[in-house]
Amino acid sequence: MSSKPRPDHAAAPAGSPPVEVVTVGETMVVLCPPPGEPLEHAERVAVSVGGAESNVAGYLARLDHLSTWVSRVGDDPFGRAVVRHVADAGVHVDLVGVDPAAPTGLYLKDPGPTATAVHYYRAGSAASRMDPGALADPRLAGARVLHLSGITPALSASCRALVEHAVTDRPLPGALISFDVNHRARLWSAERAAPVLRDLADRSDLVFVGQDEAYALWGAVDAAAVRRLLPGPQTVVVKDGAVCATALSRDAAPVVVAAPRVSVVEPVGAGDAFAAGYLAGLLRDLDPTRRLRLGHLVAAQALGSAGDNAPLPPWSWFQRLLDGPWSPPDLTGARAEG
Repeated sequence: MSSKPRPDHAAAPAGSPPVEVVTVGETMVVLCPPPGEPLEHAERVAVSVGGAESNVAGYLARLDHLSTWVSRVGDDPFGRAVVRHVADAGVHVDLVGVDPAAPTGLYLKDPGPTATAVHYYRAGSAASRMDPGALADPRLAGARVLHLSGITPALSASCRALVEHAVTDRPLPGALISFDVNHRARLWSAERAAPVLRDLADRSDLVFVGQDEAYALWGAVDAAAVRRLLPGPQTVVVKDGAVCATALSRDAAPVVVAAPRVSVVEPVGAGDAFAAGYLAGLLRDLDPTRRLRLGHLVAAQALGSAGDNAPLPPWSWFQRLLDGPWSPPDLTGARAEG
């Protein structure tokens, strides 16, 4: 498979510190008509960018952590838009390949009366041509976390081989393997995905999974059942929507933190934001309770934003809520100001 290096405008500066977090996965251009307008009648669309793994990297960068996104885009205007968007979030993109023989992935949102449908145009995309070699670059050495998701193995056989290589061969020595189950039913059915995602998750060190997707995939009725199905990871974090998140570690009692009350504008991207917040807490050596709190607080910013990547308040705002009483806080309509 051929590819050429992407332009150097967002490369990591020479002599910069080693990257803290590496994320790997596809990011696509998103086309969305005006709110409430069905796609078939739309005369104009808004163009944005969305991708689970680059979302995580972007939130981590906003939280002052050095993050690198590894991927592949087409040699086309959409590919350049994707790379620019991720770089503008403060993420290093010097390991994003440009593939002259495959396009950048695309998806369209189609608003309906009760829900928004999504239409993917990503089969044969540049990112679907990634393989285990994506993690061979020596510039990734020293990373503390390698973050992956269950979206990538659904893209192609070579992408599945990439994720299996990451969790089995550990190509980044010393890096904690973080895996967000992130099942996408439009990519593969629960029947096909369930054994693959359970195996990949069980070979990771830290796993994020929604209680609803754990039930849909494996019939797990609560966090304890998820932990029994995944004995391998050091920690499994089970997110139960607007109710709570539970961290279950091999060597400690479960930790449960209730979700704050928030005004929901758009749920897309909230799971990525939660993972980024939790990982930031881990990188800062916060205790398990504060890691879950930080995950909730970053997710709350995403829930209150119409886009996949919400602006974040200053660290002082997070610090007050991390260290103060947690009842949980009511962030409905609140402005996150430092």
